[in-house]
Amino acid sequence: MNSCDTTPLLPYDEALLQLTGAITPVARIVETELRQALGSVLARSIESEIDVPGCAMSAMDGYAVNTADLAAEGLTRLPLSQRIPAGGVAAALAAGSAARIFTGAPVPQGADAVIMQEQVEVDEQGIRFESRPSGGSNIRPAGNDIRRGTTILEKGCRLRAQDIGLAASVGLNSLPVFEAVKVGMFFTGDELVEPGQALAPGKIYDSNRYTLHGLLASMGCEIVDLGLVGDTLEATVEAMSRACAEADLVVTCGGVSVGEEDYVRAAIERLGELRMWRIGIKPGKPLAYGQIEGTAFMGLPGNPVSVFATFCLFVVPVIQVMQGRAWRKPVSLPVVADFDWPTPDSRREFLRARLVRQGSDEAVVQIYPNQDSGVLTSTVWADGFVEIAENKTVRAGDLVSYLPFAQFFG
Repeated sequence: MNSCDTTPLLPYDEALLQLTGAITPVARIVETELRQALGSVLARSIESEIDVPGCAMSAMDGYAVNTADLAAEGLTRLPLSQRIPAGGVAAALAAGSAARIFTGAPVPQGADAVIMQEQVEVDEQGIRFESRPSGGSNIRPAGNDIRRGTTILEKGCRLRAQDIGLAASVGLNSLPVFEAVKVGMFFTGDELVEPGQALAPGKIYDSNRYTLHGLLASMGCEIVDLGLVGDTLEATVEAMSRACAEADLVVTCGGVSVGEEDYVRAAIERLGELRMWRIGIKPGKPLAYGQIEGTAFMGLPGNPVSVFATFCLFVVPVIQVMQGRAWRKPVSLPVVADFDWPTPDSRREFLRARLVRQGSDEAVVQIYPNQDSGVLTSTVWADGFVEIAENKTVRAGDLVSYLPFAQFFG
């Protein structure tokens, strides 16, 4: 590889379009029990086969009445004809009577209102009250929440707790979901040492493995972790071949630059096709994308911040498309800058940043003072990126584009 590689930098937006356009969803569908479905992606839209609620129900504890039996004004007295608990069966309301009813109980045929128990006095003859309810008061009609035939969950949504509860509310005990995307990962660098081991001179602990594992797990991926790989072309080729045989997507950290011992790019070119390399962003310029026997491959840079940034910007949309989700570029928020960025760069820059509220004023965005791509502390301190367009500068008080980290993982 030539250490003076002059391959033109691919602009950020063009790289995103190429990546998301090249990926196809994983089509394997499995039926999953509701309690195991959290975080999975729904494989087809779901329609309700029932009304929810299935019949008119009382919205509170009180007394079911027919408003036609009530005095137009003044005191009304009615005898009690039945008691209806939640889950009970109601008989038709006897003319000129009231029914004791509880929240969630079925409203008897012939009743068209429920009077709150706080508005009623009870004695041995029945109930008496003065406030005359209007028809429909305190009654939830059949289908008030969901009508039969209504689509309640759309294909491609990543299932949240409330989605699973909604499926249960219409009687489903399982859902069809796309099988988890299998992501193989391995890491290169003879300088890396596993946490917990003694740190010899010249060595560093491997944080990238744990950052990447956590990011993939947060997206619901099945992880195939091949661990550390020696800095040789043969070892890299062997690991890449094995990972591609086991996974839908392979992600590596390190080895994609132009150094004499950066072998990932060479391994891609030996086994398959390198389709993208050198992106016009900072941090994260040396990012590789390719295909090896139908398996997508993404090679991330080795610097810890670059791993985090390129995962958010590029790996997240790739995985979302593979999961069958409708990927949309995260929406930036216009926020006032509380910093100066006086030196323009020809690349799109993504600065680690966080929102800060100063007194009663609107929030402003600050950046971490050290934006070096090796400063992993900045990703913990920050809650988002400030995106600075190519060849732009910023002065305190300018509006800048802020991308919360939560936008990438929603």
